[in-house]
Amino acid sequence: MSVTGAKPAGVVDEAQAARAVQQMFDSIAPRYDLLNHVLSASVDRLWWWQTARRFRSILADPDAAVLDVCCGTGHMTRALLKGRPRGARPILAADFAREMLSRGARRFKARSEDQTAPYAVALEADALHLPLRSASLDLIVTAFGFRNLANYETGLREFVRVLKPGGQLGILDFSEPGGLIGKAYGVYFRRVLPAIGRMICGPVAAGKDGPYNYLPASVAKFPPPAELLDLMRSTGYRECAWQPYTLGIAGLYTAVRGPQA
Repeated sequence: MSVTGAKPAGVVDEAQAARAVQQMFDSIAPRYDLLNHVLSASVDRLWWWQTARRFRSILADPDAAVLDVCCGTGHMTRALLKGRPRGARPILAADFAREMLSRGARRFKARSEDQTAPYAVALEADALHLPLRSASLDLIVTAFGFRNLANYETGLREFVRVLKPGGQLGILDFSEPGGLIGKAYGVYFRRVLPAIGRMICGPVAAGKDGPYNYLPASVAKFPPPAELLDLMRSTGYRECAWQPYTLGIAGLYTAVRGPQA
């Protein structure tokens, strides 16, 4: 089976791709947050806030069932929690990289001690095989995780399965801007970023196939907005749109699960 999603160097099928991504993010979990803040000059915080704000009407409903999938260390989850009212249903925060999820879980635990405050529950789960009932969620959000799925179409179909008809999807991820900005960013992303990654993460990230060589390669392989929007429409979504952030370096895909998906 060919890989139709993330493809770390050396993998030959989707199962290998999934294992490689899982091991990669477990290996850099201790310094993942520091590295991302340094590399983005903390603009990633703005992207999380913008994404959460986009779904504020759903988050304001205390009974809404919300999932942050590929939640990593939980920053997107925390941004979503700020939009939840007191006593609201907890957010599910899912990831299959245990070391990443454990760091997020520690953030959520402090909030859960006050049972009236909005909080999240950590769930170790594969985004392509969610242990959730069909048509059970009002909102799914994923921040910088969808790009790492072994099969994008399978992921979209799984999200359709667990979303209620009319439920919403938000995918925040990197993209490659065009023009001179795109060329300058490409130089930074492919040459400077891996060097900084190796310096901060140490030998774990070193070498040709290290995590921060994988990152720019994964962005280059990721479908451009028009192509991903077409894939979303073909897998049961409507009202599909893309909102660029920071000159197109990142962007938010939004969609609604159609009634006949």
